[in-house]
Amino acid sequence: MSGGLLVAGTTSDAGKSVVTAGICRWLVRRGVKVAPFKAQNMSLNSFVTREGAEIGRAQAMQAQACRIEPTALMNPVLLKPGGEQSSQVVLMGKPVGELSARGYHGGRQRQLLGTVLDCLAELRGTYDAVICEGAGSPAEINLRRTDIVNMGIARGARLPVLVVGDIDRGGVFASFFGTVALLSPEDQELVAGFLVNKFRGDVSLLEPGLGMLRGLTGRRTYGVLPFRHGLGIDEEDGMGVPPARTQLRARGSVSLRGAVRESEVAPPVGEDVLRVAVCAVPLMSNFTDVDALAAEPGVVVRFVDRPEELADADLVVVPGTRGTVRALEWLRARGLADALRRRAAEGRPVLGVCGGFQILGERIEDEVESRAGTVDGLGVLPVRVRFAREKTLTRPAGQALGEPVEGYEIHHGVAEVTGGEAFLDGCRVGQTWGTHWHGSLESDGFRRAFLREVAAAAGRRFVPAPDTSFAALREEQLDRLGDLIEQHADTDALWRLIESGAPQGLPFIPPGAPA
Repeated sequence: MSGGLLVAGTTSDAGKSVVTAGICRWLVRRGVKVAPFKAQNMSLNSFVTREGAEIGRAQAMQAQACRIEPTALMNPVLLKPGGEQSSQVVLMGKPVGELSARGYHGGRQRQLLGTVLDCLAELRGTYDAVICEGAGSPAEINLRRTDIVNMGIARGARLPVLVVGDIDRGGVFASFFGTVALLSPEDQELVAGFLVNKFRGDVSLLEPGLGMLRGLTGRRTYGVLPFRHGLGIDEEDGMGVPPARTQLRARGSVSLRGAVRESEVAPPVGEDVLRVAVCAVPLMSNFTDVDALAAEPGVVVRFVDRPEELADADLVVVPGTRGTVRALEWLRARGLADALRRRAAEGRPVLGVCGGFQILGERIEDEVESRAGTVDGLGVLPVRVRFAREKTLTRPAGQALGEPVEGYEIHHGVAEVTGGEAFLDGCRVGQTWGTHWHGSLESDGFRRAFLREVAAAAGRRFVPAPDTSFAALREEQLDRLGDLIEQHADTDALWRLIESGAPQGLPFIPPGAPA
């Protein structure tokens, strides 16, 4: 059996995804054949593998960190929220139904433990090391009985556990101690130690606390990662709505749950910047589509939720959503629907992607997602949409605006295009564009051609940079994460942990898990 490690966290958003990606990139640069794994992911940011399976985007990016193709084995269970109380369950890349939180945690989740352990075993039989990512915290004592993603998978596969804590939030020592102390003796024996994330300042001031933590828990700290601006990968996104006030600016950063991008802002190549407004619709999915726009020097991307915020936008994006009809109602209630219609009539650029494309059409027949029946769309594109029970999961490629384009499709809606000009299997009318293709803007030549059209229609003297490579920027991000692990973690000790498992004789910290 190959080596393995579970990267757990004291909380959600402690940095598990980026630490996992960083460890993967560090290992592959050492010549280790490595793969990522997350047994269960909850996210509306998903990706389609080459074999047509839907997985979380974080695992797809971690696979890129490993320099391998992502597969369904790397994320066997994906939960896609459809509201506060229910999610679509995607098993081995295919949707198998909708379940309430009570229904899932009440029994269905535990039934999947064998499936996820089989997937992990298959990966471990193929790779030298598998770096697993947990979810939330392993000390969610109300969920431990049915857990398949934290200590459940660690116990089942005998994985050592590294607990990551975000010191920038405060309370990291209490979080580390409390996480261990709320686990059963059998779980505690697999928790090898800790990794401090996002530290600002002089590490020597932290060292006494690390020494006391070791004295209290008998467990070492494997590294202190400094805070770095603009680092991240495509992560889980909770309910899929980044803060509406967020502004995103280039260069070379990627989404961190809608957080402000703090990397260095590159000046525009031309005389003007280009302003992009993204409607922050409910259950927004794959808002990472706009990352490639934000990577362009001189492009400013912000999420908006009021019609007046569209006034100075050169391009408005209506993004994908897990709830097309719900998003349409939200746009109408906020006055954004009327603002979008006016923009389209005035010939001002609008781009609809996936659910956003469906919203811009004439009619939606939905007996699957919302079960709302027939609903009028905004009527700015000659498109009629019927929701099918079978989900479309493909990786299309083609040409548009004279440039090659690749993308991926994840949708139940089947579009019947009755007019307009063909555009990426969707259509275009004037300066209103619609497509089911996610990720198309990552194709550099197409993105530049599209931005030139937008700038001309908006009357902006904006010029796309001739040398921006989105793929290269992603690679640069992953290398920076690998550097962070290599330079600030005890990599020799980390490799021993991956290769040999948790140290023997780790002490029990009371009180342990409740009966």
